Amino acid sequence: MSLDHVAVLISNPAAPALDDVALTRCGQALGLVPPRLLARGVAAEFPVTTADPAAMREDLVAVLGRAKVDIAVVPAEGRRKRLLIADMDSTMIEQECLDELAAALGLKEKVSAITERAMRGEIAFEPALRERVALLEGLPAEKTVSDALKDRITLAPGAKTLVATMRANGAYAALVSGGFTAFTGPIAETLGFDEHRSNTLLVEDGRLSGRVAEPILGREAKLAALEELISSRSLVREETLAVGDGANDLAMLGAAGLGVAFRAKPAVAEAAHVRIDHGDLTALLYLQGYDASEFVDE
Repeated sequence: MSLDHVAVLISNPAAPALDDVALTRCGQALGLVPPRLLARGVAAEFPVTTADPAAMREDLVAVLGRAKVDIAVVPAEGRRKRLLIADMDSTMIEQECLDELAAALGLKEKVSAITERAMRGEIAFEPALRERVALLEGLPAEKTVSDALKDRITLAPGAKTLVATMRANGAYAALVSGGFTAFTGPIAETLGFDEHRSNTLLVEDGRLSGRVAEPILGREAKLAALEELISSRSLVREETLAVGDGANDLAMLGAAGLGVAFRAKPAVAEAAHVRIDHGDLTALLYLQGYDASEFVDE
């Protein structure tokens, strides 16, 4: 059996947690394997041999205890991906856009509760979206969206670096969201995505009508977008990386070569190939074997 996998350890760059003690303990657990440092204090990897990557990950989790370190055991071959397909809300940005629109009516708490249930998979995405959008009827469309983008939406740490580094190395980047074009357009442009796909809020006389254009882009549409991009770009599945946090991302994450649950709802984190609970979005670069010196920051 060859060294067919890599155990990747990642912490948050804003709070490095991967010290020499942690690396030594992991190296001992893996049979005195020396680490390759990807970013001192933040990320490292060990070449390993295993027939059971999930069991190896659990062993390393036990070794590190409560340390705020993400652990993934991934195949050594084909790590660098040629397609990034990403969710937007609570993934590439830190908020849920629909919740922030509802804040203009004082309804953020009510809408957020519905959003949370939908993202956990407790209720179907499409009817939950229609229900929330209906509450926005009458809001001035352009001002409400522009105010939310300016005052309430923040990019997730590491988002720009992730997209810029992958594109600089030949990957194609697609933002595929159950949110709205009014947000995915500006966010995709800011982050440097090649394209974006999402839903359209319908407007009448300059105001939100309380309706969304059909058909709604949800779980199956995200999967369809992945399959279409694989075909149109002549990729093999192993060359693709998908990232998201909610139940409507599950099919896309499962079908990608590497599906990453980013600070995700419990059911999503359990189902994905890899879960990132502590690192920022540069974790997706470390998973691909990039070290920090290779990062592109624009």
